[in-house]
Amino acid sequence: MWGYGTMMNGWGSGNWWGPFGMFIGLIILVVVIAGISWFVRTTSQSDSGTLGLRRRPSGLDILEERYARGDINREEYLQKKHDLSG
Repeated sequence: MWGYGTMMNGWGSGNWWGPFGMFIGLIILVVVIAGISWFVRTTSQSDSGTLGLRRRPSGLDILEERYARGDINREEYLQKKHDLSG
């Protein structure tokens, strides 16, 4: 009654993709899962909770610790900070 190429084409309810529809659905599912995992990783690695901000280089952290402990004086701290910054 429906004729050839609609309900009777052997692929089910007129789906022209045939068995490739399963693979397309699988690819879409993988892309969605990868996008979600990227988003979660990106937001969890951020120290300040804001996307796109990077952590300062560890050299400046070490320099600040040395200054706080009193290992170097203010002039030496400022000179080394200037050297490390640019």
